[in-house]
Amino acid sequence: MVSCHNLLKSFGPVPVVQQLSLEIPPARIVALLGPSGCGKTTTLRLIAGLERLEAGEIRIAGRVVADGRLHVPIEQRRVGMVFQDYAIFPHLTVAKNIAFGLPRGSAQRVQEMLDFVGLGALGERMPHELSGGQQQRVALARAIAPQPDVLLLDEPFSNLDAALRQEMRHEVRQVLEKARITAVFVTHDQEEALFMGDLVAVMNEGRLEQVGTPEEIFHQPQTRFVADFIGQTDFLAGEVTAAGVQTPLGLIPRPLAHPLGTAVEVAIRADDVHLVADPQGNGRIVGRQFLGIAYVYKVGLGDGRMVHSWQPHAVQLAQGTAVQATLSAPQKLVCFHNGQAI
Repeated sequence: MVSCHNLLKSFGPVPVVQQLSLEIPPARIVALLGPSGCGKTTTLRLIAGLERLEAGEIRIAGRVVADGRLHVPIEQRRVGMVFQDYAIFPHLTVAKNIAFGLPRGSAQRVQEMLDFVGLGALGERMPHELSGGQQQRVALARAIAPQPDVLLLDEPFSNLDAALRQEMRHEVRQVLEKARITAVFVTHDQEEALFMGDLVAVMNEGRLEQVGTPEEIFHQPQTRFVADFIGQTDFLAGEVTAAGVQTPLGLIPRPLAHPLGTAVEVAIRADDVHLVADPQGNGRIVGRQFLGIAYVYKVGLGDGRMVHSWQPHAVQLAQGTAVQATLSAPQKLVCFHNGQAI
């Protein structure tokens, strides 16, 4: 439904989007994820037509809308947009907000959209009479009403409190699935991206690092950046041996096609590390965080590195306790050399 090929965009001498290529299938939600300043919102604005492309090509529903020379304006691209601040008109009723941009005589379509987003009886309310979640649904209904080819959402939950943000994620995803609409969802929140996206596209410094399902992105990161950005990851120093990769927490029994002695890094998360109190152990508890159902322990290793370990609440280890730290499922861990998965 949306095809981006080798997109390039700079602001002055600063490249913001660099050689970005992305295919967005019909009726799927793609979460565009990355840290602040990585170029994800600029990519969204290039697709919308709010920024002019310098080089590359964008197609929507098979039609070229930008290629460095051609620039089809936003109103002719059949895109809908939902912004951070909703951008609904404060002087218009809910129904008139949804009707904005529709042809005259669209009252039935407006009521359909009100019912679709669960606001069927609120058409005559003014925006200031609605909650933040209800205003978000008005913005969503207005964007979907003209039946766009693609819906673009720019951090739409950032102005909501944590509890309402969780609720709106579920509601908006249900609406998008029910409408079978193609959507691009920009966020810097990894949890939000993993929940919202059928596919997650991770950006870094204007480039795409990896595109895949949420499970692929989390469990099979292709670059060190993706592993570091997703899921509170620690990194162990490792060395390639004939039997696999030797680390301070034990052997990863997976031979690699690299010379013996090659230095690598191993990505581990808190649930990968098992702890047992042991006066002769390889680590020491230097901090802990109580989460209710569990503790997350911070463990100092002999080489000076720190790792974290998630343990059930019944496992209580005092700060300063010597422990033996081991890897619970070493064969599943991902190793990196020069920033790339191997």
